[in-house]
This record gives sequence, structure tokens and C-alpha cells, in this order.
Amino acid sequence: MSRFEDTFAGKLLLAPMEDVTEPPFRLSARRLGADVVYTEFINAEGLIRDARKAKAKLFFHEEERPLGIQIYGGNEENLAEAARISESAGPDFIDINCGCWVKDVAMRGAGAGLLKDLPKMGRIAEKIIGTVSLPVTLKTRLGWDENSIVIVDVAKMLEGIGIRALTVHCRLRSQGNKGDADWSWIRRIKDEGVSIPIILNGNIKSPEDVKHVFDNFGPDAVMIGQTAISNPWIFKQSKQYLSSGFFDEPSVDERVDHCIEHLRLSVEYKGEKYGVKEFRKHYSGYLRGLRDVSKFRLELMQYEEFEPLAERLKRFKNEYNEPELKQRETEQYNL
Repeated sequence: MSRFEDTFAGKLLLAPMEDVTEPPFRLSARRLGADVVYTEFINAEGLIRDARKAKAKLFFHEEERPLGIQIYGGNEENLAEAARISESAGPDFIDINCGCWVKDVAMRGAGAGLLKDLPKMGRIAEKIIGTVSLPVTLKTRLGWDENSIVIVDVAKMLEGIGIRALTVHCRLRSQGNKGDADWSWIRRIKDEGVSIPIILNGNIKSPEDVKHVFDNFGPDAVMIGQTAISNPWIFKQSKQYLSSGFFDEPSVDERVDHCIEHLRLSVEYKGEKYGVKEFRKHYSGYLRGLRDVSKFRLELMQYEEFEPLAERLKRFKNEYNEPELKQRETEQYNL
């Protein structure tokens, strides 16, 4: 039987993202090469109150495994109870969000706000570990701002408490999701003798970035967030690049077929009205880089039903391929 820590060894992870990493997106990412996925982050108080939206976020498909349920909050007792509820859903591990930079979260002593109170972060981690039998992991940032970079101390503290893996978003809370990520802190954590898996996150935009951080900073795994929206093939391409030094762009057939399948999953999960409407944010990722596609994306925004939308996407694929096919036939004839 493999150790839990092997779950992350050399792997590519899909980051937890609010309003993005729902079951359809996670399934799609798994099918395109993500090794580990996470739920959206779930409010601990919402789980305890049995709030419908919070409870709905516990759902996942078996195909998504390995999967972590991520919870956040600022109250130790509530977080422990939320972890117990999350464990009953049967994930592979529980992840604690200590990295959310959003004002409504961080300024209330949750998420990245815990970087201003490391003893409390430690108590929360210890309380949750003592409440559940599943492995517990944690995600955080380098520090609150440039004058309080505490990640090395945090890593040592959490390893001592019993956290099984640590994800480091290599930005400060003050940066939000903008600006450069300082990946060098992963190497510094490793050089201090921390032995639990350290997962690098933040500003990974390409397969070249994935290889660069593995080669130069020594993370156990790499977590990818926003780029998985703008380029759903990032996991598959990164694995190809790591093994061969090059990667392929998906064909128009691959793009459209996978887009339709993801759309179908969205409709099955949310119903036709919301499944179609809320999928609109994904068109740019699936169709990125195709010629003259801007007008077509605007057209897709007008659809409200699955079947006509799927048929329009199929027609686009055939129309897009036709001139390329004619060009290839002309080239062959001229030979």
C-alpha cells in the first residue's frame, strides 16, 4: 500500500477555485491530465448550519479521486466540526484554506488572515487533525506582506503538528492574485529540512513554467489554478513536455468535442438553464487560439439550451475543418 505522501510525488494538481472547481470542471480536468483535484473552498459555518450551498459542495464523483475537500473559517471548534462533516462525504483528505486573500475572508481572521496569528493557525490545524482520521493538508501564502514573510516558520510548525502536505501559493496576501510569485521560497523551505510534501502554486502559466519549477525549486508537486481555465490542456501538455521536451496543441476536433462533453456535465449537474448559462466562462479556454473565433464566442453566449448549442459547436468544427481539408487536398494534388 502506497503512503499518502506519494499522492503528490511529481504530480500536477488542480487548485481549489471558488465558482470554478465544481464537479464538472474537476472531472474535465482529471480527464485532461490533472492528478489530484480539490473542491471549491467551503465555509465551515455554512456546513455546520447545514446551508444548502455549502453542503452541495461536498458532492464528488468517484472518477475524481484523489480528491481533497477544502474548508475555511476562523473558529477552531467550527472548523473541526466542518472537517468531521466533510470526512463523512468520503474524500481522500481534508485541506485547510489559510491562503484566501479576499477581504471578507482574510479580514475576519480566516484564510490568509491566519498568517497574522500563527499560534491560532497551529491550533486550528491541531484541532482538525485530532478530529478526523483522514490525512489533513493545508494551503497558505508566503506571508501577509513583504515585511512578514513567515512561510519557513509556518512549514516547520505545521510539520511538527502533523499536517501531511503543505501547498504554498508563492505570493503575499497583499498581492492577491497579481504580480510575480516568488517560487524560490519552495527551495528555502526544503533547505530547512522540512520533509512533508511541499506543493508549489502561483503564476504557473505554461508547460515551460511547470518544468522550470520542478527543475529549479524542487517542489514535490505543482498546483495550477487560473491557467487551467484559460488552457484546459495545461496538465496534459505539461506531462508531455516533462517527458519529451515538446507538447502538442489540441486539434479543433479535440477542443470542440471536449467542450461539448464538459458542457453536458455542467447541464447534468446544474440543470439546463444554469448549466448552459454558467458554462459561458469556459468558451474562451476551449476555443483559444483558433482563427476568427471572437465572433463565434459571442454567438455562443446567446444560446440557452444544450442540444442546439451542441449542434452549433459541431457545425463550427466541421466548418473550421473544411478549408484545412481542402488545403491539404490541394497540396497533395500539386505534389
